[in-house]
Amino acid sequence: MKTLRVGIASYKEMKARTMAVARGERRVGLNEPKVWFTSTESFAKVLSAGNRELLRVIVARAPGSLEELARITGKAKSNLSRTLRTMEGYGLVRLERGARGRIRPKVLHDHVELDLPLAQPRKAG
Repeated sequence: MKTLRVGIASYKEMKARTMAVARGERRVGLNEPKVWFTSTESFAKVLSAGNRELLRVIVARAPGSLEELARITGKAKSNLSRTLRTMEGYGLVRLERGARGRIRPKVLHDHVELDLPLAQPRKAG
């Protein structure tokens, strides 16, 4: 597995960055975040202690379906599905279709690095 590098930026900042890349005015560096959250609160919610424990259970037990994961964790399948779809949107997990159409969760990263600048660099001029 590998490390997922994430950043925090407002929707406006993310849009401006994406547009600059699309126009060829900016290149994405190798060490720049690949996934963005709009706030530290949203980052903390997605990677809460309970959700990190859920990821650890998936890695350790490798459930073959959401039903099996629900049995292992004691959580409702609907809640697991919603949580895992959110995590999938941030690139933390992949939900694979397995035998008989069952959805199997797979954790894609073993570390997350948060790139959180505390001050904006001053513009020259």
